[in-house]
Amino acid sequence: MSTNKMVSALCYFSVFFAPLLLPIVVYFVVEDMEVKRHAKRSLVSHLIPAATIVLFIAFAASPLLFGHWNEGSFLFSSGVVWLGFLVAGVVNLVVVIWNVIKGIQVLK
Repeated sequence: MSTNKMVSALCYFSVFFAPLLLPIVVYFVVEDMEVKRHAKRSLVSHLIPAATIVLFIAFAASPLLFGHWNEGSFLFSSGVVWLGFLVAGVVNLVVVIWNVIKGIQVLK
């Protein structure tokens, strides 16, 4: 098994221990274009859950930011927060499964 395949797979498996750090380091350190492509793809897949979390926090905080805070907006924002937790959890699970599948495919 080649070192390039191991490093590429490690970028995907880094979702468990260094989701953003390892793909960035590999992208800038390794010179092989195939490894860089896998590092970039794994980095994007690691950014997706962070983006969903930030998006739902912004939705939940929007009544506070725009000064329209009342009981109805509280109920809406708390519902959005719970929906956000659910969606972020599903997205995180899908991203982890996708990264494991891609890591295994690279090793084959």
